[in-house]
Amino acid sequence: MAHHGQQKSSRLLLTGLAGIAGLTTLAVATTALAGPSHPPPPRLPAKGHATHQKTQAVLNEIAAQGTPGVIAQVRDRHGVWDGRAGVRKLGSEQPRSTHDRFRIASVTKTFTATVLLKLEAEGKLSLDDSVAKWLPGVVHGKGYDKGQGKRHEERHGKRHEERHGKRYRPHHITVRHLLNHTSGIFDYNMDAGFRAKYAGDEFDRNRHVRWSQEDLVDIALAHPPNFQPEEGSRPGRPGKWDYSDTNYVLAGMVMEKATGRSYAHEVERLVIRPLNLRGTSVPGISPRLPSPHARHYSTLFEDGPRAKVRDVTEFSPTVAFSAGQMISTVGDVNTFLSRLLAGELLPPAQQRQLLDAVPVDGDKGHGGPQDVYGLGLRHFKLAEGCWAWGHGGMIPGSATRTLASADGRQVMTMNRNGDWGEQRLEDAAVETEFCRSVP
Repeated sequence: MAHHGQQKSSRLLLTGLAGIAGLTTLAVATTALAGPSHPPPPRLPAKGHATHQKTQAVLNEIAAQGTPGVIAQVRDRHGVWDGRAGVRKLGSEQPRSTHDRFRIASVTKTFTATVLLKLEAEGKLSLDDSVAKWLPGVVHGKGYDKGQGKRHEERHGKRHEERHGKRYRPHHITVRHLLNHTSGIFDYNMDAGFRAKYAGDEFDRNRHVRWSQEDLVDIALAHPPNFQPEEGSRPGRPGKWDYSDTNYVLAGMVMEKATGRSYAHEVERLVIRPLNLRGTSVPGISPRLPSPHARHYSTLFEDGPRAKVRDVTEFSPTVAFSAGQMISTVGDVNTFLSRLLAGELLPPAQQRQLLDAVPVDGDKGHGGPQDVYGLGLRHFKLAEGCWAWGHGGMIPGSATRTLASADGRQVMTMNRNGDWGEQRLEDAAVETEFCRSVP
């Protein structure tokens, strides 16, 4: 349920459920990263530098319009600025803190893509590997003959497709297609039956259900593909594109198959430990948030002034897996995104692939139709002449947005502990920070 767009509560997807948390201690050997290319900036007082006053005013408006609490952290040439408004728990006066841990939802995808790129650099896999190579028989679904496989595809593909409509062709879907959402694989969060399990009162009945990765993929594959991968967008060449959490569930499965280790282990080994992200975790099956944290609230797909607000702080993260289960802090996400864009996490060849972005098709995915999407990173057009790299995410009770300049020197992460409210206010906050010099 880790959601990629958050116009209204009704658009909250269970990709919003694509994320949740508890991390076992992993004894792993890692290669120390080189130190940051520039020293960490000084911390500014809570009220902040004058340049952030407008951002604080937007945060205040977000809370005034009904979001329980919102936090933001900005790092730029002036230093580190922390902003907050609202409360950690409804009915209390305790303010939110920028040390809070929260479900980062689809921002998890940036971590997932980074780990797969690092595995490519280690020679464990290639982005051009097919899904069928690593996960034989997993991607099947409507019209696909699991028993015949690729040979059946090659001999009878066109005739079969003419007779039976679209079908999945896993030998044509690569890891790269998964990471830039050009596979055409249906998004399991868009399945009406699945969504219904987490709407309204049904949420409490299903919040502790443990899903296997195969369960989530099979929900998606009960639907025909949205398009075939060769129809998808390419760098500089618009085509079909569809944001799908199923892509990133499969990406995590590929990661586990290629390494023989768990998704949590690889994220810990290749990102969390090297960057010393002490507030970041991969929760696995634990429904709890580690302290300190705010309570998370959701209207669970209900709209309007009478929509019931529910406490959804605890639920099983298996509903999201590698598409959105991670937990972090604004500071840790800023560190990760800043160093990623500064080129400190990936070798040059993988860094180029990370940013080799394709045109999006429509506005699905927490952005606009003029954006482009790399590998787990979106290049947002915030205003005319103003762009930033990052990702958005929504999961029941938590809405997150992270953005950075192309060199990583300016970065902002914000989180709301409620999943309703106007998208324009969140947009206004990031535009205020990144578009000051744009007329």
